[in-house]
Amino acid sequence: MTKIYIYCLFEGGDVLHAVYSSLKSAHRDALKLANRGTRGVHIRYGDEKVEPTLKQIRNIFAGEFDIKVDYYSELTRVSILKTKLKE
Repeated sequence: MTKIYIYCLFEGGDVLHAVYSSLKSAHRDALKLANRGTRGVHIRYGDEKVEPTLKQIRNIFAGEFDIKVDYYSELTRVSILKTKLKE
């Protein structure tokens, strides 16, 4: 049985924007969508607020699935959901 991990990008919290097989591409597009306003983009995971780097996202998603991370700025919020498909 093959496990395939996918990353779903949601804009505004509810609207599905895209589905990716690459975390790097999902992270890049999440930063582009969330980068509105003057204060920059941050990541919210649980109660933590961290810097939006690819390394940080990989560490959060490592070994996990069905997990959601929010990218936010002063004007918008974008989410990445990591889940898996079974073949």
